[in-house]
Amino acid sequence: MKIAVFVSGGGTNLQAIIDNIKSGYLSGVEICLVVASNSGAYALTRASENNIPSSVLSVKDFENREEWDSSVLQAVKASGAELVVLAGYLSLLGPKLVKEYSNRIINIHPALIPSFCGAGMYGIRPHEAVLKRGVKVSGATVHFVNENYDEGPIILQKAVDVLPDDTPEVLQKRIMKECEQVILPRAIRLIADGKVYIKDNIAYVKDQEEK
Repeated sequence: MKIAVFVSGGGTNLQAIIDNIKSGYLSGVEICLVVASNSGAYALTRASENNIPSSVLSVKDFENREEWDSSVLQAVKASGAELVVLAGYLSLLGPKLVKEYSNRIINIHPALIPSFCGAGMYGIRPHEAVLKRGVKVSGATVHFVNENYDEGPIILQKAVDVLPDDTPEVLQKRIMKECEQVILPRAIRLIADGKVYIKDNIAYVKDQEEK
């Protein structure tokens, strides 16, 4: 299965996918394109080091969002991608791409949806909100993408305890390592193996014990 990975920053989740492909866990999966929302994303370096084609498609480089949306869709279709993976991608996708790849776009969110999600909840912000609210567990969610922030069907979630001495940065790193980089490759594998299906806007995973 060919996938296009969308990134905005350092690309640690992209690296986790690359590593899982190399280890054989994601055998049969190929990253055919990395799309970055800005030219300064270190994820582009990771792509280059692994001989993965990449493209910078920033909204601000186009006359309007419609032109940007069309260009992104064209790039993804030309790559032959069967699944779009948002791995730390901070832009809201355009309606053309979302419609064309309905139920074929997934995102990793650094909190347990439906808590601490929606517009503006990205990067360090969900972790700051978690600590401010005083919740005792947080984690990450892999979900399908629709036209609204973080509202698509949930595929996988994984939780960690929030510790008394956590800072937003410490919590972010722990969730990234113990949750995001575990369940994102797992979700890709489940989809590649045809084990995820959607009914009434709920995602179901066949063989829930799949690891």
